[in-house]
Amino acid sequence: MTRKLTAHLFSSVDGAVDAPYRYQFDSFDGGVAEAMTRQLAEVDAFLMGRVLYEEWSAYWPGNDDPEDFGAFINPVAKYVVSNTLQEPLAWQNSTLLHHDPMDAVRALKETEGGTISAGGITLIRSLIDHDLLDELLLTIHPALAGNGRRLMHGHDQVTRLELVEHEVTEKGNLVLTYRKRPRH
Repeated sequence: MTRKLTAHLFSSVDGAVDAPYRYQFDSFDGGVAEAMTRQLAEVDAFLMGRVLYEEWSAYWPGNDDPEDFGAFINPVAKYVVSNTLQEPLAWQNSTLLHHDPMDAVRALKETEGGTISAGGITLIRSLIDHDLLDELLLTIHPALAGNGRRLMHGHDQVTRLELVEHEVTEKGNLVLTYRKRPRH
């Protein structure tokens, strides 16, 4: 049985997926929080790239408020894709995947366990390119960021998706779940 690999990104209407704090602060509502809670309920492993690991490992280890994301991310198994970090990783339950990381992700998907969630723009892009991402949860906030990184900037391959779930929250966020459309 293959484990499901998902990713959740926050986006502005104009497609920026980095620095969501710039555009989500006044639109983050209970509907977005509920969607995140539903997604994380199935997750028992988190896959991240180096940049996200460095950002989060500097903040979350000292933050374990039971009502906050730290209560989830600190104890969960974390797998870090990086060719520059060295073991041992300081953040608890973190394992480095550095020798052919996409093969390591394929092997991780074949292990026993729940859903694996992924974070980090570059990593998510690579997972899509290697046909490893099973679902993409995209929360589009009702704001134009004006600038910022796009998920597939510079990507020239068409990848067809199918919408499998959707929700509009009270403050106008779109919570969309996509899967790769099967080839016919």
